[in-house]
Amino acid sequence: MINAWWIIGGVLFVLLNTAAGLIWLERRMLALWQDRYGPNRAGPFGLFIVLADTLKLFFKEDWIPPFADKVVFVFAPAVVVASVLMSFVIVPFAPNIVVADLNIGILFFLAMSSLGVYSIVLGGWASNNKYALLGAMRGASQMISYEVFMGLALMGVVVLSGSFNLREIVEAQRTVWFIVPQLLGFLIFMVAGIAETHRLPFDIPEAESELVAGFHSEYSGMKFGMFFIGEYLGVTLISAMVVTLYFGGWLGPAFLPPVVWFAVKTFAFISLFILLRASMPRPRYDQLMEYGWKVLFPLSLLNLWVTAAIKLWLVSK
Repeated sequence: MINAWWIIGGVLFVLLNTAAGLIWLERRMLALWQDRYGPNRAGPFGLFIVLADTLKLFFKEDWIPPFADKVVFVFAPAVVVASVLMSFVIVPFAPNIVVADLNIGILFFLAMSSLGVYSIVLGGWASNNKYALLGAMRGASQMISYEVFMGLALMGVVVLSGSFNLREIVEAQRTVWFIVPQLLGFLIFMVAGIAETHRLPFDIPEAESELVAGFHSEYSGMKFGMFFIGEYLGVTLISAMVVTLYFGGWLGPAFLPPVVWFAVKTFAFISLFILLRASMPRPRYDQLMEYGWKVLFPLSLLNLWVTAAIKLWLVSK
């Protein structure tokens, strides 16, 4: 029991500090790629910008619009943070570092990640603001749609490993990482993951040029901060899931501990998320939905069908 609580505390500590550190990391990397200065005034290399932002959020006026549904308005930001943190419960960071080694790990991940849409819908609706509501409707349709393709892409991994347990999926990649036989599934999962976290180029629910700030237009202080933290936790979660499902999880040469290999691989995909923000334009909303249902949906079905057919053929030999 003590070991379990130590793991839970350690995972929470690392995740929350990672989300805070990504604020600085993203600004520095965007500045590097766009050939401009990033944070460089507050502390060495601008590291204290995270502390400055945190203090600003804590001391900023925590305003609730008089026309908002106050209970739902306050509750909505907590949903996104809770749902993402719950999703990390089943992620195996190393052979013996996992909060809950569930046999239905992938199903639990899909269930928890789908709850994040309630945060967007409730926040937009409770704000009683037309821009926030429009952003919430965009976010709901985007997340619900792309969850379908994400789930179908994951089924190829399940077919190959014969398990929904993430630890067993990692162990099944000792011979070859699933990125090799499941390249198409990886690409579909990655695109769906970007849409799920509504990061650029799929940040349509909070498109500043169209919707002010989308579903969190009316939020300030730490309630806005929770949406902010939830987004960075979501980026970390999708990166960790990509590593677990397609890149061998903690597996790597023995000169580094398993947990370090997992962290290095996850950091590489977090950097990819930031690079996409620096380089990709935002599509129109109708283009996003058309791309999902007309391109990703048939491809995900094709990937699952071909994977299942090859697996059945190999088993029957």
